[in-house]
Amino acid sequence: MALSSPPAEDTAPGESPAENRFRRRLERLIGVAATEGNSVVPLRNGDRIFPAMLKAIESAEHTIDMMTYVYWRGDIARSFASALADRARAGVRVRLLLDGFGSRPIDSECLTMMSDAGVHVAWFRKPLALSPLKQNHRCHRKVLIVDEHTAFTGGVGIAEEWCGDARNSGEWRDTHVEVRGPAVDGIAAAFAQNWAECHDELFDDHDRFCSHEPAGESVVQVVRGSASFGWQDMQTLMRVTFESAEKRVRLATAYFAPDDFFAELICRTAERGVAVEILVPGPHADKRVSRLASQQHYARLLESGVRIWQYQPSMMHAKILTMDGTVSLIGSTNFNRRSLDHDEEVMLAVMDEDLTARLDADFDDDFAASEEIEEVRWKRRPLPQRALETAITPLRRFL
Repeated sequence: MALSSPPAEDTAPGESPAENRFRRRLERLIGVAATEGNSVVPLRNGDRIFPAMLKAIESAEHTIDMMTYVYWRGDIARSFASALADRARAGVRVRLLLDGFGSRPIDSECLTMMSDAGVHVAWFRKPLALSPLKQNHRCHRKVLIVDEHTAFTGGVGIAEEWCGDARNSGEWRDTHVEVRGPAVDGIAAAFAQNWAECHDELFDDHDRFCSHEPAGESVVQVVRGSASFGWQDMQTLMRVTFESAEKRVRLATAYFAPDDFFAELICRTAERGVAVEILVPGPHADKRVSRLASQQHYARLLESGVRIWQYQPSMMHAKILTMDGTVSLIGSTNFNRRSLDHDEEVMLAVMDEDLTARLDADFDDDFAASEEIEEVRWKRRPLPQRALETAITPLRRFL
């Protein structure tokens, strides 16, 4: 059942009553204020994402803070290492935070190049140095902040898989955003939160703590997900979005393995008349076990009227949700137990009709390159397929 409330009177310039209601729900229930005057520019696929990030790094004059789950090998890994090393040699304070599990394959030559140049490299929770409890809680955030005024976040890791434009199976489909304005502070706080766990020095004389001039019309709330027990802010964000939807929800996720509560929430949303459309990886999914975990819910979802597409050209790695043509969620969070329960994540809730229209246009393009799962055919899937879906049930909480 959709939540209802009287229209808010004090809306921001250009903000509709519906956007304001959604904003106030998140502010009240998560306890983090949204900011006005932001610019949020979507970047589709590596051909647009990597040049924009490298250009920002190369222009840095004071500080660069970067964190990522994936930093692997290849030309793009060396390009980032070289760019970060160059700025460190020029006197820019450069900090790089790598997840101790996800970035294990990084080329040692890249690490040496950066360390020798003065880049401060830290590792988040190296598995061998941790208790078993902490090893399952990873830093999945992807964040770059340059000179405190420009930030990037989204789903992209630093690896060859993200290069290109999803033209073939070797070029993954993903989305990042470039952010300017006061929302940059929230993204920087996500970096600082994880850096503080790994390094004694939280800030230094390079940090200017400058204020932000208005850069655009987007209203943005930055939501951080952190590993702990109990209900989390990221779960609240997703729940409020589905329960607030009145017309349509579109979700693109690399790994779709919700728990029973969220699977039922999606079904209830569709059953009250909201068009729910979900885009997941198809034949080029990089983790077959995660794909099987998602398929356990398909029968119930399809029966409720949810439409599900499997992306065909390459691995679908984006983490995007649009709601009612007015709200967009963009960041590092997948719609699975791992992201919502276990990992450090960051997500932007953006109230901006123009941005949402651009992301919805990307959804249209992606659906055109996907195959829709038909309810009748799905019910006839073979018994071995059903057995595999059941077999991975004990692993779902870790996926």
